Amino acid sequence: MTQVLSPTPEALALASQLLHDGQLVAFPTETVYGLGANALDAKAVLNIFAAKGRPADNPLIVHVYDRAQLTPLCEVSPLAEKLMDAFWPGPLTLILPRKPAIPDEVAASLPTVAVRMPSHPVAAALLRACKLPIAAPSANRSGKPSPTTAHHVLVDMDGRIPLILDGGSCDVGVESTVLDVTSGAPCILRPGGITKDMLESVLGHVDVAGSVLRPLQKGEKALSPGMRYKHYSPDGQVTLVEGAEADVVAAMAKLAAHADAQGHRACVMCFTEHMDALKDCHPHDIGSRDNASEVAHRLFDTLRRLDEEHMDVIFSEVVPPEGVGLAVMNRLGRAAAFHTIQARDVLKDEEA
Repeated sequence: MTQVLSPTPEALALASQLLHDGQLVAFPTETVYGLGANALDAKAVLNIFAAKGRPADNPLIVHVYDRAQLTPLCEVSPLAEKLMDAFWPGPLTLILPRKPAIPDEVAASLPTVAVRMPSHPVAAALLRACKLPIAAPSANRSGKPSPTTAHHVLVDMDGRIPLILDGGSCDVGVESTVLDVTSGAPCILRPGGITKDMLESVLGHVDVAGSVLRPLQKGEKALSPGMRYKHYSPDGQVTLVEGAEADVVAAMAKLAAHADAQGHRACVMCFTEHMDALKDCHPHDIGSRDNASEVAHRLFDTLRRLDEEHMDVIFSEVVPPEGVGLAVMNRLGRAAAFHTIQARDVLKDEEA
């Protein structure tokens, strides 16, 4: 039986003891809920993979509350220090050369380790209480949408872990930005709330990995969490609809109606501005087309509600892949297994 507790001093003490005993604890961060284990205990870390059903070649992020904790874990360059000064605590994960204290199980046997300092008060309190570096991916079953509430965690992890600390809804709603600073130009491996422009205001030029908006190629290693081909996915098939705004709205209405006629439970994920136009298509509001941060905040909660409603065919609008929109499209692309359709192609039959 999994307990869900408010983060009282007593609950934090229990969570700390569980982590020291090699068990798992789910906890909120400013991005999504994490599923934590003692990062220095290889056996405990293996419990994460078992609970999630996660491939062991997918590296984990190590969370700390103090930079001094990094000394035995990784090599910290002056460039990394500069980024920590600017963005820590906060939703930025840095890829750094690892030291022997980090088990292979955490790093997926890579020569690097991903580290970050969360800003959420419950995450910070837990890290201070246990005084351990905590390895933690998102607290969901592997491949499913990441959890942004304790209830989301319970749906996936009830009976699999002993404790969930309930800190309410997460602020950002998508996982942290992952930045590789181990060689050459700094490179975004996974976009998040810390955008390319924000990073470049501190560093100058920053690259974006080609795999951000495409699947990994055959033989290409996952250097960061969140790089899998299909990830963040609801049970239904997600299709992204691209094109001019009016065309997308018309195409989504046509696609949803056709899917309904075939006996599917179909719906659309659309911007607030298009809810009325798509009112007959089981619309789910993902936020304003002019506010990518709002879309990011709502995204995973929306995908999870579609599962609760047993939707099996889902059509979604897209946002420009700029700023936080890059993070949104990274998640939506993987949720859809990169299945995209052009609105004009859908509407061609009507024009003929």
